[in-house]
Amino acid sequence: MPDERTFVLVTDRPDRSAAISAALRGIGICDVVGPEETWRDRRTLAGVVSDMTLARPETDHCLRTLQRRYADRNLPVICLLRKATQDALRHAKTLGATVCMPAYVPPETIIAALANQVGIIAGNAEQAVSQGVVRAGEALNGLLAEARAGQPIRMGAVEAGLGPILTAVQEGGLARWLDTVWTHDDATYQHCLLVAGLSAQFALHLGFRHDDQFRFVRAALIHDVGKARIPLEILNKPGRLDPDEMTVMRTHAAIGHEVLRAGGERDPLTLAAVRHHHEMLDGSGYPDGLAGNQIGDMVRLLTICDIYAALTERRPYKAPMKMADAMAILAGMDGKLESGLVQSFGEAMRAAA
Repeated sequence: MPDERTFVLVTDRPDRSAAISAALRGIGICDVVGPEETWRDRRTLAGVVSDMTLARPETDHCLRTLQRRYADRNLPVICLLRKATQDALRHAKTLGATVCMPAYVPPETIIAALANQVGIIAGNAEQAVSQGVVRAGEALNGLLAEARAGQPIRMGAVEAGLGPILTAVQEGGLARWLDTVWTHDDATYQHCLLVAGLSAQFALHLGFRHDDQFRFVRAALIHDVGKARIPLEILNKPGRLDPDEMTVMRTHAAIGHEVLRAGGERDPLTLAAVRHHHEMLDGSGYPDGLAGNQIGDMVRLLTICDIYAALTERRPYKAPMKMADAMAILAGMDGKLESGLVQSFGEAMRAAA
């Protein structure tokens, strides 16, 4: 263990940051301090994790003091954001953050990112997954924040997160990807990353060309962008939605399509995937009641990944479903889903397991 390295966790909620401090001690010495830290008595410092509310004046003062104190070196500073908006990201960067993450990411993801910046080499598989989740998560958070605020969508930031997803699934394995993503609390964030990982595994299993892998995973990562415009009391409801709430929720597909079109998106696969991933072959889906050949091949693939993710993800009102049970439900949807693609998806999941 490189115990000569000293890390500082600066936090305004030490009780909830205990897991982070414990993880930091796995890569060096960890000091836990509050926002009143002056940094005057610290000579050697390998990196900092900030778990504080950015809007508080004491947080701003603490991090700006840190920035001045170590202005002559590129000190790694991981900033955990309670609200991962574009404004928060920009504010964190002005305070010296070298990496920004949502506050609810698992401690091992935070430590992997910090270790990577410091130069501590983690296992290749674990590192690939941790970095993939971080990069994809940053891209997704930025996209959802822009959509929520009515700002123009910047797809370039999203595309920067696609390679790490494919690398993570290929090198680290789908199981590691799912285990990492399942620890997130935010339902939309978790779901989109699950579908992206499942889509990456499916595309790799089917032997897609490199360009098609990227297009498919790109569509998967942003397929639920319309949920950024759904009222939070519906989106974050801890129980099942009533019929009126479900009607509102079902508008997210058409909303997402319009958000992307307004932002200049022109890729027909992406637009079709966002609008039609809830369509069914028998015409019973939404928003347009498409049927049969009206639904493209890539959308059919994405719908299978989307349903499987919904069945197996954790929710406050239900336990995650086992793979075999989820596959049995998909197989029972013959007529709504293409049975041959469901069979191929099952083979991809068994290969990953």
